Amino acid sequence: MKRLSALALAAVIAATPSTLFAWGNTGHRMLGEIAMRALPPELPAFLRTRQAALDVGELSREPDRSKGSGKLHDQDRDPGHFIDLDDDGKLLGGPPMLPLATTRADFETQLRAANLDQWKVGYLPYSIIDRYQQLTTDFAYWQVLKAAEGNPKWKANRKWFTADRIRREALILKSLGELSHFVGDGSQPLHVTSHYNGWGDGPNPNNYSKARLHGPFESDLVLATVKPAVVAAKVAPLRLCNCPIEQRVSDYLSATGKQVIPFYEMEKAGGMAPGDPRGTAMATERLAVGASELRDVIVEAWRASANVKVGWRPVAVQDVLAGKVDPYPALYGID
Repeated sequence: MKRLSALALAAVIAATPSTLFAWGNTGHRMLGEIAMRALPPELPAFLRTRQAALDVGELSREPDRSKGSGKLHDQDRDPGHFIDLDDDGKLLGGPPMLPLATTRADFETQLRAANLDQWKVGYLPYSIIDRYQQLTTDFAYWQVLKAAEGNPKWKANRKWFTADRIRREALILKSLGELSHFVGDGSQPLHVTSHYNGWGDGPNPNNYSKARLHGPFESDLVLATVKPAVVAAKVAPLRLCNCPIEQRVSDYLSATGKQVIPFYEMEKAGGMAPGDPRGTAMATERLAVGASELRDVIVEAWRASANVKVGWRPVAVQDVLAGKVDPYPALYGID
């Protein structure tokens, strides 16, 4: 991949928060591939291949690549890449992020009471939760289809089960790519702060930089200095929360928010100067945190998928796995 031209870089670093890319192509691709390669053996074999890792790495870039599709498209989707927390962990001086409202409608009601809205504040937590829930459903359909395909009692519809499983595998890769993107956004400190591109014009007692630092950190520095093997070596052991996904996402983004001041301290000390290892070390560590979180959330979705229902009228995944219920009517859709 070529370095950004000076003109292209200027366009990126001068962007508003709604058009800034987290990690750029290199970082998002790297994070997705590394997470996929770290999946444990309990995940389906088709996901633990070199090609699946490459596919998810490429699909991780799609939420950024689709930008510019149109005013309605961009205005609605762009705030899903960030959430602007102030120095007290509040939403732009309004309500605290925690506890996280259950739905985006509830979140919007909460913000409106403080004369804010999702398009100003961002709604990154909901982007992650939405894709996790979709992936859980995708996995549930896949489990049902795989079981039905292999059950001799239901061989009359085996051809359809096989075809639909193949379609579902393509959808799973798409869901994984989108989940990868937004989990990746959540590992970048400048995507969870009102100080997203330089400290800004508010109080600045520590004299942190007001320069546009977003693009140079997540794109140029990553492209030039971060090594995938080093990121992969820093991926943490599997950590399952055994808690609601809303809690997991809130904890994850809150932890990232605690890296905002260390980022500005690092930059103030010269850590982003050419040849200084500190900026590279921070970017490497944050990408490894993102890859670890993505791997963990994928495993959480896989395990949760065994305990849901799919189709219409819904059938329980466990009943199909046990051979108790032929899922064909529910999956094909017998109106």
